[in-house]
Amino acid sequence: MKRFNIRVYGICINERDEVLLSDESYRDLSFTKFPGGGLEFGEGTIDCLKREFLEEFNLEIEVAELFYLTDFFQVSAFSEHDQVVSIYYLIRADLDKIDYLIRNHLGAETLHWVNLSELSEELLTFPIDKVVTRRLISGKRSGFPD
Repeated sequence: MKRFNIRVYGICINERDEVLLSDESYRDLSFTKFPGGGLEFGEGTIDCLKREFLEEFNLEIEVAELFYLTDFFQVSAFSEHDQVVSIYYLIRADLDKIDYLIRNHLGAETLHWVNLSELSEELLTFPIDKVVTRRLISGKRSGFPD
């Protein structure tokens, strides 16, 4: 059966112009992506993103605005029967708590900061994340949180 797989991700940028990335693994594949995860039936996209950050990092976030919505066909890396639709929001979070999580390797995923000046497509694993990375690099990022 063919189906949609809706993913929701947060783009967090700190005062040092660094973007938050996540390293994780699933089904023997290691990858780097923006933090976030899958939409569950019955929840909205913002609720999904808040839940994912709480589950993975015990971190409350504030969603600022929509940054990008997938506008092309993308097959899932994990199932040839799934079409991935990804939604990216700019978010705010407690940066001190994120730094604490990074220093202490707490959470199901490993977080790290990458300076926007050093950000490249090659750092991200999945095709949609690469598109978002290009948009960040090219400066198509109006409305960033303060």
